Amino acid sequence: MTSSNPTTTDVPASMYERIGGAATIREAVDRFYRRLLEDPELAGYFGGDLTVLKQHQAALLTKVLGGADRYEGRDLAEAHAPLHIPAAHFRRVVFYLVGTVWELGAPMDVVMAIGETVSSLEVQIVDSDHLPGEVT
Repeated sequence: MTSSNPTTTDVPASMYERIGGAATIREAVDRFYRRLLEDPELAGYFGGDLTVLKQHQAALLTKVLGGADRYEGRDLAEAHAPLHIPAAHFRRVVFYLVGTVWELGAPMDVVMAIGETVSSLEVQIVDSDHLPGEVT
């Protein structure tokens, strides 16, 4: 007779758990914003106190990776509309985010999932006058 541990399940770990949970998310967000602030093309979008912005980013990443859904920020389109973000700047931000997560040792499938999920938000974040493929 074999005994089974009732606390053990066959449910695969979420991507959030696989990368190390909250500690890794905090480190990723800190490194990510350092990169954004060091980039002269992007730094202007991030003036002032970044505390709340970092909290929103951590909550969003946590949700994307299968952790708790605690994102309470504004609608992404509403929050980004006043910034008039061009597609090139959006893609640069995605590049930094994906690179940061990769640098922290996340498995490739997690890195790709983050890149795909965040890239899918382009239509909500990029200024409609700057979407690729549209004639203005």
